[in-house]
Amino acid sequence: MKVQANLKEIQKNISEACAKAGRDPKEVTIIGVTKYVSVERADEAVEAGVNHLGENRIEGLKEKSNELSSKDVIWHFIGSLQSKKVKHVVNEFDFLHSLDRLSLAKEINKRAEQPVSCFIQVNTSGEASKHGLAPTEVIDFVQKLQEYPQIQIIGLMTMAPLTDDEAALRDTFRQLRLLRDNVQDLKLSYAPCSELSMGMSNDYGIAIEEGATYIRIGSNLVG
Repeated sequence: MKVQANLKEIQKNISEACAKAGRDPKEVTIIGVTKYVSVERADEAVEAGVNHLGENRIEGLKEKSNELSSKDVIWHFIGSLQSKKVKHVVNEFDFLHSLDRLSLAKEINKRAEQPVSCFIQVNTSGEASKHGLAPTEVIDFVQKLQEYPQIQIIGLMTMAPLTDDEAALRDTFRQLRLLRDNVQDLKLSYAPCSELSMGMSNDYGIAIEEGATYIRIGSNLVG
């Protein structure tokens, strides 16, 4: 079972990264990113023990959540979400990793049948190609979200640059952690902001050392 072997290797790497950082591996949740693979491969991941799955397209999420409805799967929407598409998908996922504007928050608030666990997407690398708020915009944005009772800010999310430069990767992740701490210090009931969604197949070890609690693993897990 290929996914099972991959998972074992990832869990070993998580344990090593946590040991270096003095953390408990139980603090890190693997999200199996299944956007490029079949329902069968996604099912293989669930059977291997990965019950958090991530999709970045509405069609992909609907198809897989339908097919795997008998399984105990927690769904993460990790792609950019257009406000006009919210009504089609907001009640299909458990976590949203890409909240980055008030118009989206407003639409979610209007359409959600229950509070939605959201990560605010932050562009800590400063790359023009990436979505997300600038770090300086986050506190103001969080404070404005108190108007939307269906939005629960559980954490922050970022995507690191595609680079082998470890210092650049650490800086990207560390900025997010410090920002998360600043939001936590506000002690807002609707924004406990305890989580960090950061780290993918090529950089999750560094992300964990810098505090990641959710890592988004696609190719290294499911191919």
